[in-house]
Amino acid sequence: MTRLALVMIARDEAHRIARALDSARTHVDLMIVLDTGSVDATVDVARACGAQVHHFAWVDDFAAARNASLDLSPADWNLVLDADEWIEAGAECLAAPLPHDAMGWVRRDNRLDQSGADTLAQTWIPRLLPRGVRYEGRIHEQPIGPAKGVRLPLTLGHDGFTAENLARKGDRNEVLLMAELRDQPEDPYLWFQLAKELQVRGRPPQAALCFTESLRLAPADVPWRHSLVVRAVTALKEAGQLDEALELVRAETPAWTLSPDFHFAAGDLYLACATAAPDRAVGEFLPLAEAAWKTCLEIGEQPHLDGAVRGRGGHMAAHNLAALYETFGPPEAAARYRQLADAG
Repeated sequence: MTRLALVMIARDEAHRIARALDSARTHVDLMIVLDTGSVDATVDVARACGAQVHHFAWVDDFAAARNASLDLSPADWNLVLDADEWIEAGAECLAAPLPHDAMGWVRRDNRLDQSGADTLAQTWIPRLLPRGVRYEGRIHEQPIGPAKGVRLPLTLGHDGFTAENLARKGDRNEVLLMAELRDQPEDPYLWFQLAKELQVRGRPPQAALCFTESLRLAPADVPWRHSLVVRAVTALKEAGQLDEALELVRAETPAWTLSPDFHFAAGDLYLACATAAPDRAVGEFLPLAEAAWKTCLEIGEQPHLDGAVRGRGGHMAAHNLAALYETFGPPEAAARYRQLADAG
């Protein structure tokens, strides 16, 4: 019997698939790659890394491809990786057994560079799946199986959201999401994913509209609520819908008192409000921004929160405070926070 297999779908990933396979090889009993139509050397590279390679005719449906790959695995457990991911830390946990009525959730550190500076956004996703789990969803597919989730000390790196890699994907994700929404217009997760796609592609008004729709439809206890709220505040601010963003911050503050990401986004919003209403800047919005960023530092980093961005509980908040004090004083506070920001 095979205990653990790596299962992957891939297409035209010759330039990076070895990184993913090499990171997992010594921790699994078998590696399976389902190629969905590569015209580069993906198949040859995967075989050279020791993977079994199979073929699948792409049908514009990620769940169909995922399920076909899982059908090829004889293992009791399947570790699902994409070619733009790799195991960074914690692989030793894969040797420990999980209850078969659970799915293993792992932390993925997403490299981002769209804002002009490299940073990491951290999200939790189900990737260690017992035999029999199936995927649903044409795009941003989700495994359907045991409701119980166990967070594992396994960290994946991911660079699929960098500007270069987003450009390679073109509008594929947006097209598939729109097709899914035509069939399921009341699905808040699809609206959330479409909003994120529009946001990273620099289309704030459309992103704000989709985030707002997701907020309207999503229950308060969805596991991605934190990311939804923080991203929605940012999208509304970037779209110039400052009153709507302020109302969202007021409504959500009680739920996110221990989220540096929420307070960081609120501080950025208050700064935008100060710029838009100079007569209210000194007496209202700038003190609110100052307090929000100080709260970030008091809370510290919280990587367990879905969508947490590394630095918002540390050097990024300190940088904003330093910039604020460099403009308005006092200079000793500016120097103190600049030193803290540089140390991060």
